[in-house]
Amino acid sequence: MERKIRNLWNSLYNDSDKLNNLLKILSDEKIKYGKSNDTDYWYKNAVIYSAYTDLFAENFVKFTSRLDYLKNLGINTLWLLPILESPMKDQGFDISDFYNVRKDLGNNDDFKNFTEACHAKNIKVVFDVAINHTSDQHEWFLKSKEKDEYYSDFYIWNKDDKKYSDARIIFKGIMKSNWQYDEKRKEYYFHRFYDKQPDLNYKNPDVFTEMIKMFLFWKEIGVDGFRMDAAPFLWKEEGTNCENLFHTHQILKLFRACLDYVNPGTILIAEANQKPNDVVEYFGKSDECHAAYHFPLMPKIYLAISEKNPEYISDILKEENTPEIPDNCKWFTFLRCHDEMTLEFVNTEERKIIMKNYLKNPLWNFREGEGISGRIYEFMDKNVQKVLLAYGILFSLDGAPIIYYGDEIAMENDYGFYEKMIKITGYADSRFLNRGVFDEEKMKKINYQESSPEKDIYNGLKEIIKKRNNYSRYFSEKPVIKSENGVLIVQRSALKIYNNLNDYSCETDGIVLKPYESLWINY
Repeated sequence: MERKIRNLWNSLYNDSDKLNNLLKILSDEKIKYGKSNDTDYWYKNAVIYSAYTDLFAENFVKFTSRLDYLKNLGINTLWLLPILESPMKDQGFDISDFYNVRKDLGNNDDFKNFTEACHAKNIKVVFDVAINHTSDQHEWFLKSKEKDEYYSDFYIWNKDDKKYSDARIIFKGIMKSNWQYDEKRKEYYFHRFYDKQPDLNYKNPDVFTEMIKMFLFWKEIGVDGFRMDAAPFLWKEEGTNCENLFHTHQILKLFRACLDYVNPGTILIAEANQKPNDVVEYFGKSDECHAAYHFPLMPKIYLAISEKNPEYISDILKEENTPEIPDNCKWFTFLRCHDEMTLEFVNTEERKIIMKNYLKNPLWNFREGEGISGRIYEFMDKNVQKVLLAYGILFSLDGAPIIYYGDEIAMENDYGFYEKMIKITGYADSRFLNRGVFDEEKMKKINYQESSPEKDIYNGLKEIIKKRNNYSRYFSEKPVIKSENGVLIVQRSALKIYNNLNDYSCETDGIVLKPYESLWINY
């Protein structure tokens, strides 16, 4: 592994002294773990719950008290949305201190106690790290503005705003440029996201070393994996779109090699909002990221349900659209998340259909028609059976499924939170609609005797998760996926799953399916 680290480093940087410094850091960390064990690939059977700590439970102490609620649902992995110190101009993705959790959530000891409580219940903990950028309030950036000898080149500065002109503006309609002028330094700095999130300069080897030190710090505390936010954008080259570049993959492979050298088992998840043909590159040859998100599947599931046509799903999963991935890697799949329902990977006609069926309020529009913000309960017309059908489809397909906090109890778009966050951040970001505070009153209803959308969705989803866990042995097999008369059929040897996308009963294989029914049969 040391040879691999050397080779990767030399493909990026020509500095043997800094390489030797990195190897010493890694060797010192390795001693803490003793003899290393190979990973058990736990992420391949993950059922994931994604939540903002503050919005779900206020702080880590209260979050700990809610672990039984999640365990009862069937969750075995927590994906914590940003928890590190931040001025909160981008819901925590603008990190101002990589070594401390936000004070409103508790302190590092509280977080360590929380991870230990999770592990005691066999729940893994993954959290978000924005590896492409920091907050403009980060100490590194403040010193870079001062042209500090060590930090001056930690960010990308230029005398004008003309460089990297082929790089698209990601937050179209919110940001007008990828450059921002700084009065202190009298130069422009580069940013792919909000102007308060300057991009790190990975051409500086010290940036890489500082970032791996951060990963090792949290690994020792007990974090089981890191979601690498904005992974495709790390390396910039003039004359390119500055996405998915060769050196970006080398950096990710170097992160992986360093972590595996110290002690294997900490997973890296690529947040690469790209087509699967591009995303598969982030798995490398099982030597880059362990997992990646399958973004195009999400809108295709919504399309299939609105059009009662499962072929939207079966087509996106064909090998020409979703290539094979290494055996030790995994897709992470989802219906909703903290971001919008992305429409980047649908064609013009499909986009029109989705807009017609799911953009029920112009306020939900994100990036000028490139996405729709909102909760699944709202998208599905507050129809419990349609919500459960969507989850039935998700859990029947390959991939580690993700549940976004509150969706299990029919949470709705939060307009009050949206208005509040606009005032705090200054950005009219429609994604705030689906980032509201966890509704405790809705949660209480799951224990009431009478039926309710909250109780029915929670219990229905719980049953789907139970089936997935009970039949997990079949999910190592490649499924055969068929579409028949509005029914999506997914078969793995003795397990056959029928998902009826029709709003009426229909018969398939001699089985009568109710409207929107998801039926699992083990022969």
